[in-house]
Amino acid sequence: MIVLDTRAGTARIGALRRAAPALLGYAAVRALGLVVLALWSQARGKDAYTLLTARWDALWYTRVAELGYGYEVRLPNGDVHSNLAFFPLLPWLERLVAAVSPLSYADGGFVVSLLASLAAAWGIFAVADHVYGPRAGVCAVLLWAVLPVGIVQSMAYSESLFTALAAWSLYAVLTGRWVTAGVLACLAGLTRPVGLAVVAAVWSAGAVSFVRDRSAPAPHGARTGPGALGGPETRRATAPDGARAFASAPAGGAGAPGVRLRRALGMLLAPLGAAGYVLWVGHRTGTGPLGYLDVQAGWRNGFDGGYAFARFVAEKFTAFPSVPAGLGLTLGVGLVVWLYVICVRRRQPLPLLVYAGVVTALALCASSYFGSKPRLLLPAFPLLLPLALALARLRIRRSALVVGAAAVASAVYGAFWLNGSGPP
Repeated sequence: MIVLDTRAGTARIGALRRAAPALLGYAAVRALGLVVLALWSQARGKDAYTLLTARWDALWYTRVAELGYGYEVRLPNGDVHSNLAFFPLLPWLERLVAAVSPLSYADGGFVVSLLASLAAAWGIFAVADHVYGPRAGVCAVLLWAVLPVGIVQSMAYSESLFTALAAWSLYAVLTGRWVTAGVLACLAGLTRPVGLAVVAAVWSAGAVSFVRDRSAPAPHGARTGPGALGGPETRRATAPDGARAFASAPAGGAGAPGVRLRRALGMLLAPLGAAGYVLWVGHRTGTGPLGYLDVQAGWRNGFDGGYAFARFVAEKFTAFPSVPAGLGLTLGVGLVVWLYVICVRRRQPLPLLVYAGVVTALALCASSYFGSKPRLLLPAFPLLLPLALALARLRIRRSALVVGAAAVASAVYGAFWLNGSGPP
């Protein structure tokens, strides 16, 4: 037992060392963003920390942590904004931090987001490293850090926490740790409604594995790794280091009874978080199993296949002053769709494709909060992998210049966005 614990500890240290360049680069980008925000806010007579912890959704999460559920705001037009729309994991963690430290609930949200953003960066590196190698992993993390709305990763919002849980759940699927994947998917489902994307990724990968077990069972002793869920890039990336990639795969192969049992257990655990909260909301409101949809309707939020968003973009072209905004939105949506097509053509592992596809669909096809679309797409990190591969092929100096310029632009935009009337 002591030998096994020592080996596990050594493996974790080795994994951290492997991810260290990505984590250090990520921390540097986010530090730059916070410094620019502090300077910009000071020049405008505002407090940067308040902007990070006490605006928009952050206030709603803090109220849930402090007062529990039941708070709502009734607007003059009849809309009801209920805090039941906000999933409970972040408020629970805020309450935990406040209970074990002198920090406030808002402070707790900021601490959780900072730690979760580092965990998310590590998880993104782990996924990209597993599929394409360490250099692509570093580039993927840096690209995620320099996104225009990257400042959200440092806010007391749930995006960083959700992305961390999603990334590590996907990594667990890719490496055959089914129970871990299910537990993390369950927690992701307690964090944001888009937790359904993680559940879909776990279920699709599990279903494909069960089908392959039945059609072509692996011989006894064969090591059938989860890389089979992806394309040739996965096998290429894992082949030089098979012991690392398949460390959790049992000796009996992917079709062994023990593996099938753990896979089924992981798939059963995955939806419990989201389903549990949605059913609880329905019970609390007395509106039945789908009562959470009524709560979202009170915020004028729903899923209409993208019709409302398309109409919003089209309206930008009706007057000249807003035409540039319409062009920007059109190009942005086109870029997202193009990146997803590239991911499919390069045969990314199935869990990544399903996850990114569901996150993208839910973000673009929601019927409200059009200005929040970039933030809602923040967890869709697999879309960045084609760009990460392209960046990894550049010389280090050139890639550093690209990332540095993008980091400055992201920091400036984040400071401008938070000091203005930017979207929630």
